[in-house]
Amino acid sequence: MTNENITPQLRAAINKAQIDEVTGTAIYAFMAKREKNPDNKKVLQQMSLDEENHAAFWKTYTHRDVKPKWRTLAWLKILTVLLGMTFVIKKMQKAEDMGAQDYDDMQDAIPQAHEFLAEEKAHEEKLQAMLDEERLHYVGALVLGLNDALVELTGALVGSTFAMMNNKVVAVTGIIIGISSTLSMAASNYLAERASGGRNAMKSSIYTGASYLITVILLVLPYLLLPTDACLTAFIIMIMIVFVIILAFNYYIAVAKDEPFMRNFLEMIIISASVAVITFVIGIVANDLLGINVK
Repeated sequence: MTNENITPQLRAAINKAQIDEVTGTAIYAFMAKREKNPDNKKVLQQMSLDEENHAAFWKTYTHRDVKPKWRTLAWLKILTVLLGMTFVIKKMQKAEDMGAQDYDDMQDAIPQAHEFLAEEKAHEEKLQAMLDEERLHYVGALVLGLNDALVELTGALVGSTFAMMNNKVVAVTGIIIGISSTLSMAASNYLAERASGGRNAMKSSIYTGASYLITVILLVLPYLLLPTDACLTAFIIMIMIVFVIILAFNYYIAVAKDEPFMRNFLEMIIISASVAVITFVIGIVANDLLGINVK
């Protein structure tokens, strides 16, 4: 097909394809520079080269150089650093699945688009084979620390809030319980891993302890920052933080490990909410019967 016969709709699709390929070239190159595993690095470098070749082909139709989507590129780089290569690659694969539809639509007009589509699918297979990120080996440890912190500390903070009605006292209670439980959980995970013959017991316990401690900090923060008598406000913000943590964590696992999002999300929500309700009742009863309201 000659350039003169390209419709405006097709030209727009080609332009988008070129920009997407240039963006893919840059992000795969960024991942390759960060990757320590030589096999993974080699595949990522090849991925970057393939994307560059695709962009060069589309340039024969657009006759211009394009730059990556800088916002998309910056965001993907941030996600790579914070959440790891696996998460970002899975996200990119989903984007490629949607982009593949564009190639399907262009196949009649541009036969080479079919070849590119085949290469994109081959990319996915290579990526699936190379994904072996360390942090995903310790998802169980992360879930243990995060889930235990959410259940235990949410219950403690809810009960303390309605028993004490004093943010500073609730914060101190949460910090004491949180730090002691962090150390206890990390130690328990270490001993359990050692007993089961795990070779990375220390690292597993660190992941458990870190996820527990980060959760503690996030949940206690509203009680530390708000005025002493703003207990209900701190309580509402804390519950919102719990919801966001559960939402974000389950989304990460759903993308990185291809696990069902909604089922895991609802499961954690129901467990945390059940504990919160039970401890809410205990806090109200303690406040009424024991008279330990702290001003």
